[in-house]
Amino acid sequence: MALIALAADKGAPGVTTAAVALGAVWPRPVLVAECDQAGGDLVYRLPAAAPETGDGPRDLAAGGGMLNPSRGLLSLAATARRGLRPDQIAEHCQRLVGGLDVLVGTTNAEQAQAMSWLWGPLGRAFAGLDPVDVLADCGRLGAGTPLTELMHEADLVVLLTRATLEQVAHLRERVTALTEELRGGPPIGVLVLADPRDFRGSIAEVDRVLAGARGRGRPADPGERQGAAPPDVTVLGGLALDPKGAELLSGRWGGRLDRSLLIRSAREVAGDLAGRLAAARPAGPVAEPPPAPQSHPVPPPPPPPPMTPPPTTPPATSPSATSPPMVVPPPAPPGAGLSADGQVPASERPPGQVPAGGRHEEGRR
Repeated sequence: MALIALAADKGAPGVTTAAVALGAVWPRPVLVAECDQAGGDLVYRLPAAAPETGDGPRDLAAGGGMLNPSRGLLSLAATARRGLRPDQIAEHCQRLVGGLDVLVGTTNAEQAQAMSWLWGPLGRAFAGLDPVDVLADCGRLGAGTPLTELMHEADLVVLLTRATLEQVAHLRERVTALTEELRGGPPIGVLVLADPRDFRGSIAEVDRVLAGARGRGRPADPGERQGAAPPDVTVLGGLALDPKGAELLSGRWGGRLDRSLLIRSAREVAGDLAGRLAAARPAGPVAEPPPAPQSHPVPPPPPPPPMTPPPTTPPATSPSATSPPMVVPPPAPPGAGLSADGQVPASERPPGQVPAGGRHEEGRR
């Protein structure tokens, strides 16, 4: 239903980790899609869930091996030349240990450059993937990135930054440029990767710096419009800089992942983002009430007589008047490969699963 594009400016600090952490605790069915122009990391970082057998699912704690790099954006692009529908996406997704569905990206920048035509249709397909939300890992943004076409279709663009002077300065410039590129597009928010020792203080400091820049503007660079000020941007919260939690999220099940600072902060952000998106989603059309019945209905006037008598038999080139109408088959249900609620059932949930809003089960070594 909703498409959230996650990205960063210089350095791209932890975009993939943030996408996986948010996906692991997202309160609705969700898909994490790798759209990084520099190449994805999920194939090398996270284990695939073991395939199911006739006797039921195997022990997923050990996983089923590596993710298949050929099944994802590469295979989807091969089938999307004649058009891309939302229901095609599920055929190219894979499942991680723990039950999170992912769309694996390209493995290098050369492959991504050959698929620049895909981002617009892919963004529209993501936006129509009902009832699944999509977290798109867009990696590091640069000038003239083709991912602008995908972000145009997003409901929200989220930029990640660290609470340092240089990171916030780069972020401010990127927000200004991105707003010009996405003119009339989705709103832009900021997530702060903050030190747990000063978590709230770091978030507040970034918010203060951005708010101060918006209030006083900044001197325009040569060639820019004089008096231009940074556009409005909302600080959405923060994720804890937690290396141990990131290791647990990568499949090193050495502790209780749901107690890690990374997952605890991700759960708070995921709930807030899902609430914002639900509140911003326009309500459906209001059905008009049926007309009140008349006490004395007026019969319709009789049809006028035909100008010429109708033929007794239909022309040879026209269908018979008694022919049955053409029946258009309904479209295939979207998200055929995704579960209805986006999570593995409790009876089949592997150790290491981080259910949305639930508790994490400790995996087996």
